[in-house]
Amino acid sequence: MLDQKYNHKLVEDGVYEGWLKEGYFTAGDPSKSPFSMVIPPPNVTGMLHMGHAWDFTLMDIITRYKRLKGYDVLSLPGMDHAGIATQAKVDQRLKSEGISRYDIGREKFLERAWEWKEEYAGHIRKQWAAMGLGFDYSRERFTLDEGLSKAVRREFVQLYNEGLIYQGERIINWDPVAQTALSNIEVIHKDTKGAMYTFRYDVVETGTTIDVATTRPETMFGDVCVVVHPEDEQYKDIVGKHVINPANKEVLPVIADDYIEIGFGTGAMKCTPAHDPNDFKLGEKYGFPKPVCINPDGTMNELAGEYNGLDRFECRERLVERIKNEGHLVNIEEIVHPVGHSERTDAIVEPYLSKQWFVKMKPLADAVLEAQKNPETKINFYPERFERTFIQWLENIEDWCISRQLWWGHRIPVWYNNETGEIFCSETDPADPENWTQDEDVLDTWFSSCLWPFSTLGWPDEDKPDYKRFYPTSTLETGYDIIFFWVARMAFCARHFTNSYPFKDVLIHGLIRDNLGRKMSKSLGNGVDPRDVIEKYGADSLRFFLTTNSTPGQDMRYIESKVEASWNFINKLWNASRFVEMNLGDFGLEDIDLSNLNNIDIWMLDKLNKTVASVTANMDKYEFALAGNEVYDFVWNDFCNWYIELTKSTLNSDNPEVVKATKSTLLTVLLDITKLLHPYMPFVTENIYASLPHAKKALCIEDYPTIRELNTECVKDVDQLIDVITGVRQLRVDYNIKPSLSFDIVIADVNSNSLPVEKEMANMLTKLAKVNRVDKLEGDLVVRPLTSGSLIVDMGQIVDYEAEKQKLEKEKGRLEGEIRRGEGMLSNPNFVNKAPEAKIAQERNKLEQYKQQYAVVLQQLEEIRNK
Repeated sequence: MLDQKYNHKLVEDGVYEGWLKEGYFTAGDPSKSPFSMVIPPPNVTGMLHMGHAWDFTLMDIITRYKRLKGYDVLSLPGMDHAGIATQAKVDQRLKSEGISRYDIGREKFLERAWEWKEEYAGHIRKQWAAMGLGFDYSRERFTLDEGLSKAVRREFVQLYNEGLIYQGERIINWDPVAQTALSNIEVIHKDTKGAMYTFRYDVVETGTTIDVATTRPETMFGDVCVVVHPEDEQYKDIVGKHVINPANKEVLPVIADDYIEIGFGTGAMKCTPAHDPNDFKLGEKYGFPKPVCINPDGTMNELAGEYNGLDRFECRERLVERIKNEGHLVNIEEIVHPVGHSERTDAIVEPYLSKQWFVKMKPLADAVLEAQKNPETKINFYPERFERTFIQWLENIEDWCISRQLWWGHRIPVWYNNETGEIFCSETDPADPENWTQDEDVLDTWFSSCLWPFSTLGWPDEDKPDYKRFYPTSTLETGYDIIFFWVARMAFCARHFTNSYPFKDVLIHGLIRDNLGRKMSKSLGNGVDPRDVIEKYGADSLRFFLTTNSTPGQDMRYIESKVEASWNFINKLWNASRFVEMNLGDFGLEDIDLSNLNNIDIWMLDKLNKTVASVTANMDKYEFALAGNEVYDFVWNDFCNWYIELTKSTLNSDNPEVVKATKSTLLTVLLDITKLLHPYMPFVTENIYASLPHAKKALCIEDYPTIRELNTECVKDVDQLIDVITGVRQLRVDYNIKPSLSFDIVIADVNSNSLPVEKEMANMLTKLAKVNRVDKLEGDLVVRPLTSGSLIVDMGQIVDYEAEKQKLEKEKGRLEGEIRRGEGMLSNPNFVNKAPEAKIAQERNKLEQYKQQYAVVLQQLEEIRNK
């Protein structure tokens, strides 16, 4: 029996544990078609945030839906080691203990990092459970586990042997806090207040001066020349001459190169090959040295002279002040410009010359671009527009810096001979380890994550049962912010190593923002912890909110009142279920008989059929908001507001066949409602299902609703009944008529001819609306439009005709607006050519109804004017 009141804490208690105990989420039924889902692994740096909640809810909706549809579903969970972020967290913990990783050494540090992983993995699993996520925990993976480590070594060694991994000196993005290299997409560019500093350089040979501008004066200690355009008239006489660097008084040559844009800034640019990617290319072109003037920790080195050991930004301030005092500062212009920040530590990134490992990306990207041209081999994006984003990034791809100066991660499988310096790259350690030293660096976290769809299934052993059955996977769900980070990398790794796409479909969602539309962040203090929401409203309310208030690919605002509205909907469903449960008595599945239905039962089942058809179509297109809102409308309006109310009459019928038909319909519809809503709100639907007569051990392994054959000729009669009852109730409100007062009505067509009403419907009218249907009325008549006709009432004694006229004028204006809108939409070629046929037909039908209602209103206005 369901409790009298809905209590989400009681409803959720023990359900998840029961699912896991019974193994309902464990894949491996060979009699069913396989469906596998790539579950993005959260990193082990902390608790899940609201974005994760959105991610995981969408994934769980897909897998629960597919399980109900009869698939053998693999929903494989796991976690990511997150090299930079996790190492930073462990460093912080050690610092709080008064020690650093250097005090304890690499091995002890890794022990502490694994302790952190186990601690936070436990927290994450608890949050997964709280959200009701149907994961197959028997297959849970971690990016540093033994199998995935084997896969990463295979990946590196194969790419190295193919000449696609190389080691070289390049300008990389350097995080001075984490003291590691970053790939381009690990750098977040933020608009930052800064300054453009213009300095005066003395020309040695002529005694004249030129002006040179920079935003980074501290890098002047690494300058090797000044560059101007060969056709710039103002500088043609000093090309080949020399200038004095105001920072260190060194003499620098002036060279000409068409890289410089005439008229941009002062037209003269300082060149710092070790601290700027474009300057690096110029340095390579002309054979200049590449002096590094900044230390890995962001302090200045010995090239900075008196500023040696100072922080780079403190050096900037002191250097500018000194140059100013020496008379070589022209001006300082305050600017706002994009500055790269580390995604992990938020430190300002330093372009830095460093020896790193890189992947040659063009051959890998080209293979994916070629595959995207073929419908059979391409990855499908939902919404489609994100495929363009994906392709553009691949078309403009740069080599990937994969080495990181960290301890936590996959150590690069390269060893250097202690005597000869020879490089040994292998999946296994050297046979004589005492003669070799392994590379100290680890691999970028994404280097392991990009293998996730197939390494988790057993690759490189392609004979593993899971790999053979579930790869390539079916669907990936993720945010648009990691298309570059993750989706593209999985695509080119899958294409290269498995000659396949990693997943056929990619569903893209946006970012979750606060109620003002701002990105949630610690600095704004506007983040919302999903654990708090679950505590207050329950997981089902949060899940339903997240999936019915968003559009694929678009950002969503977190609005608590909408979460509360979801809770109210669940409460309404709960109360309706209690009504059904109480009225079923000992009625069971074996008693269901849908062969002798009354009109109201048929109407309800027809509504259910239409809902199932539409919801299924939208679920298959990943339109979960549309599907969820369709179920909401069906449950709230058709089932709760109308059918349950109408059954209060039939359940009390003296005819046992009528009662049986109603009970059969109530049970059938409510069971299907639990199945339709189960992917969205698994806890409450599982409780309701368990309280009803049911066929399976649990709802989560039930069969999805199907369409039932019906003779629906009578459906229009019930629609008319509901339309009339609604009209009568509105009349009572408008004219303050007592609910107990019974009166006569005429139900007329659009030509005001009286319409007959089937006896069963007439009885319903009398019971539910306290009115009697007659063929004709005389006197002062009030006429109200219905969907396909009008309602006529003799209310001359109580009607305020002036007020009635105003209401009709207002309704006339509303209908005119709707007609203009509909005609405008249907005359718009963009809409007619692009909208689905069903949507166009729906709009035409609505327009026709509005025109019919408008004609009735005009007639009613004319009648009032003639009174």
